[in-house]
Amino acid sequence: MSHMMKAFIRKGQLTVIDAAGKRHVFSGTPGPEVTMRLTEPKLYRSLVFNSELAAGEAYMDGTLRFEEGSTLRDFLQLFSLNRLSLGAYPVQKFIRSIKMRFRNRQQSNIKGEAQRNVAHHYDVGNDFYKLFLDDNMLYSCAYFRDPEETLEQAQRNKLRLLASKLCLRPGMKVLDIGCGWGDLALYLAQLEDVEVLGVTLSKEQQALATERAKAAGLEGRVRFELRDYRDVDETFDRIVSVGMFEHVGVQHYDEFFKKVNALMPDDGIAVLHSIGHMSPPGMASAWLRKYIFPGAYSPALSEVFEVVEQNSLWVSDLEFLRVHYATTLKHWCERFDKNRDKVVAMYDERFARMWEFYLISCEMMFRTGSQLVFHMQLSRTRDAAPIVRDYITDRQKAYIVREQTLNLAL
Repeated sequence: MSHMMKAFIRKGQLTVIDAAGKRHVFSGTPGPEVTMRLTEPKLYRSLVFNSELAAGEAYMDGTLRFEEGSTLRDFLQLFSLNRLSLGAYPVQKFIRSIKMRFRNRQQSNIKGEAQRNVAHHYDVGNDFYKLFLDDNMLYSCAYFRDPEETLEQAQRNKLRLLASKLCLRPGMKVLDIGCGWGDLALYLAQLEDVEVLGVTLSKEQQALATERAKAAGLEGRVRFELRDYRDVDETFDRIVSVGMFEHVGVQHYDEFFKKVNALMPDDGIAVLHSIGHMSPPGMASAWLRKYIFPGAYSPALSEVFEVVEQNSLWVSDLEFLRVHYATTLKHWCERFDKNRDKVVAMYDERFARMWEFYLISCEMMFRTGSQLVFHMQLSRTRDAAPIVRDYITDRQKAYIVREQTLNLAL
C-alpha cells in the first residue's frame, strides 16, 4: 500500500495513521493536507486492489476516519486532484483493463432491470429528497447565470434554457423522458399552450408528479406515466430528456436514439441534457454502481456522437455546462448537512455517510475531475431549428418576461 500511496500523492499531503497507530506521510507539491486513520488492517490490501469501493465502504462503516481537522471533503478533493496518478499505477491499470471487459454487463438496462435500477435510487422516499433539493425538486444540474443566485433561481434558469432550445409553439405535443418529479413538464405547459407526457420508472416520482399536475390545474394537458420510454408509441413534436441518459448504458445507445428518431416527425426537435466526461471511454466507479446508481454510466462524447451518426440525426446545437453541476452539488451538500440529523432519524448513520460520500465525491468530479454536463439538440433535418443561435438567448429573455406576467413562482 505504501508504494502505491507514494505514486498516488503528487499534489498535497496525505497522512495515514494505520491500525497500530503508526503514521505514514505521503507528500507531493503544495496542496491540501489530510490526515486519516484506518482501523482495520484488511483495508490495506483492499485499498490497493479496489480503491474507490474500499474507501467508500470504509467511510460508511467508520473504519476510515478523518482526524486533526481533516474532513471527508478535504480527502475527496485530494483524491480528485491526484486521480490521474492513481489511474496510472500499474496495479490499477491492470485491474481497470480487466474490469473494462465486463463493462456491458455493468451497464445492463434491459426492460425490467432498468426499473429495478431506478427504484434502487429514486424510490427511497420523496421526503428524503425534499431535504436537500430545491423547492421544486429538480435533481439535475442547475444553470447559474450568476454565482450568487439561489439554487431555486438557478434551477429555473435551467428549465428556461431547455425550453428555449425546444422552440415550442402552441398546440405541440412534448415527451419528457425521465420526467423526475415533473417540474420541467409543468413549467413547459405553463409557459406555452402545449401537451406534455412525462414518463418515469419511479413509482414515487410518478405519484408526486401527478399530484402536482392536479394541484396546478394542468392535469388536462400534462400527464405522468410509469412507463419505459421504449414502450412509448405516439409521435411528438418535441422530446426532452434531463438526467436520464446516464442510466441508459452504452450498449443501449443505439436503441435510445433509434427510438428518439422514430418518435419525431421530420421537423421535430429533441434536447438531451446529460452528464458526460471529457476523457476517453471508461466506466462508472464500482462504489457508485453498487450503492447509488446500478447500471449507470456517464459517457465520453465520442461514444454518443458515433451512435447519433449511425441513426441519421443532426446535432443542431451542442453546449457544455462545465462548472454548473459542481455549484449545484455544493448547494445540495450544504442542505443535506443542515438536515443530516433528519436523514439519520429516517434511515441510519451508515445511510447518511453513504450519501455524504456520494454528494461530495460527485461535486469533486465536476470541480477538479473530468465530468461535465452537455446539452445536445437533435433533429431529423438540418433546418428544424433556427440556423442562427441567437434565438436561444432571445427566447430566454422573452420567457423571463412571460414568467413575470404569468406570475410563475420559483
